[in-house]
Amino acid sequence: MQRRRFLGQSILTAGASLFTAANVFAGKEGSNFNSNTVADKPFNLNYGFHDGMFKNAAGPDFIDQIKYGYDMGFRSIEDNGLPGRTPEMQKKIGDTLAKLGMQMGVFVLNKGGNGANTLAAGKPENVEIFLKGCRDAVEVAKRVNGKLTTVVPGDFERNLTMGIQTGNVIEALKRGAEILEKENIIMVLEPLSDTPNLFLRFSDQTYMICKGVGSPSCKVLFDMYHMQKNEGNIINNMDKAWSEIAYLQVGDNPGRKEPTTGEMNYKNIFKHIHAKGYRGVLGMEHGNSQPGKEGEAKLIAAYRESDNFLS
Repeated sequence: MQRRRFLGQSILTAGASLFTAANVFAGKEGSNFNSNTVADKPFNLNYGFHDGMFKNAAGPDFIDQIKYGYDMGFRSIEDNGLPGRTPEMQKKIGDTLAKLGMQMGVFVLNKGGNGANTLAAGKPENVEIFLKGCRDAVEVAKRVNGKLTTVVPGDFERNLTMGIQTGNVIEALKRGAEILEKENIIMVLEPLSDTPNLFLRFSDQTYMICKGVGSPSCKVLFDMYHMQKNEGNIINNMDKAWSEIAYLQVGDNPGRKEPTTGEMNYKNIFKHIHAKGYRGVLGMEHGNSQPGKEGEAKLIAAYRESDNFLS
């Protein structure tokens, strides 16, 4: 599988000092986010933030947050709720990303919610809702130059055996892939830890389904927070499923906050991902551990620390 290349990436020099909460905002407050602002150096990996992550420093407008994130050295975003935005706002986001040379990560394909309209049931009406979501995702993706959309198949259908449910999911995803392949869009299947009612929960299960679908438009979203909760052994399990992984997400456990706040050694994990040659987006699918501008500065400092794996 071809990995998406990180545009404009430069590596931190060996002597560069880590960012701290005290200096992250130096010279940035009051910035109008134009070309006169000197952007910080990009990270070694390509981390993608989401709406609200920098709202205190940049303000409530997502466009201003995108420009601010660029100033801080980030080169990607992800936006789960993108299909719910107006087409005009979607295009504005896409134009901003293009102007800054930034990438669009995932947005969630609209099929009615994580557990709803489960594909495991094999019901035609559920499949049609999913296929409409695929068609709609194509139009959304065009407005932001996006190539990745998140799919959660839904809840278990408890009156069916696991094999039948798996077959139902594979057949529905094959039909969705036929729509997305024409536009070179990838649906990334996300196993979750939110509730045991969800059908898709483990990386090996997701790997098997992607192999069954057999399409370049059906791959794995490996969210490290969810996988730490459900199965642990992150690096080994990631390696085993690597050929089917098209997207990675970050979040420390417990708490689902930025790296350095929990039990996961993200500096080692990031070093391993970098060594494998991954240059796609790593979605920052987590909250901030502290509120306000100070919390946003702490988050940036944590990424600078965890991303400092080449020295």
